[in-house]
Amino acid sequence: MSEHLPTLADIEAAAKVVYREFAPTPQYRWATLSQRLGTDCWVKHENHTPVGAFKIRGGLTYFDQLRQRGEMPKEVMSATRGNHGQSIAWAARSHGVGCTIVVPRGNSVEKNAAMRALGATLIEHGEDFQASREHAIGLAQARGAHMVPSFHADLLRGVSTYWWEFLRAVPALDVVYVPIGQGSGACSAIAAKLALQHPVRVVGVVSSHATTYADSLAAGHVVEAPVTTVLADGMACRVADAAALDVLLPHLERIVQVSDDEVAQAMRMLFADTHNVAEGAGAASFAAAWRERATLKGQVVGTTLCGGNVDSDVLAAVLAVQR
Repeated sequence: MSEHLPTLADIEAAAKVVYREFAPTPQYRWATLSQRLGTDCWVKHENHTPVGAFKIRGGLTYFDQLRQRGEMPKEVMSATRGNHGQSIAWAARSHGVGCTIVVPRGNSVEKNAAMRALGATLIEHGEDFQASREHAIGLAQARGAHMVPSFHADLLRGVSTYWWEFLRAVPALDVVYVPIGQGSGACSAIAAKLALQHPVRVVGVVSSHATTYADSLAAGHVVEAPVTTVLADGMACRVADAAALDVLLPHLERIVQVSDDEVAQAMRMLFADTHNVAEGAGAASFAAAWRERATLKGQVVGTTLCGGNVDSDVLAAVLAVQR
């Protein structure tokens, strides 16, 4: 499957598309996090994009590819827990395309507000992302709209730029921890590693309350798993993507599972040490490194604060817990 991943030339071209909208995001070696972890710890700050998460990169390149092929639709549909939806809404707005996004009932209030502010029409349907996705696919067919998936080669082009930035900025990285929702982040890390011929080890991170990717990778095929995470909504997927699995199986070093309690602890650590806000999935990378800290001595560790879009009341409750 790696032959379908973006090449170095694809990623470099994608970077030009992304940089029309915003500059490369920073990566810092935080002294306090490194001290806490017991080894050099770098954070890639994708919470510093204009939508507060890495997904915007993929939306920009997805629409650019539609434009290049002369296939720009009048309306797009998609499903999301929030960050993918903001990405698609941003790109659709910039191309003058109508955008309807389906979210599960009870979704993040502030992510919903952000998508509406970007011009998206929101439909609340279903109890989880998979139900919303299936509803969006049906609506797109009924309305003749273009369905934007959560995992696609044209999304990977853009998302790969953030790992390309990180590996070029910190070539000494030994291992990176990548949260897995529908797989675009982890597959893009692999794409950048291969494109740059970088020896970094890529470790996937899933919620222990949403294990479809862990179960599917262990089985070698898609295995549906229930979703019970209440904090890591960006990793709250019930059904793994088969195309993503094809990329991850040969290239991912392993999978680490982190609980909501561990994610909350990582959110508190990141806030205390960097004063950056991490949403649940955005803290999962550091949560996994923290879990494996005893094995990381002497290594240069890369983590990603891949999103900072957490509702204010949720963040307040997490920070209020006595450490």
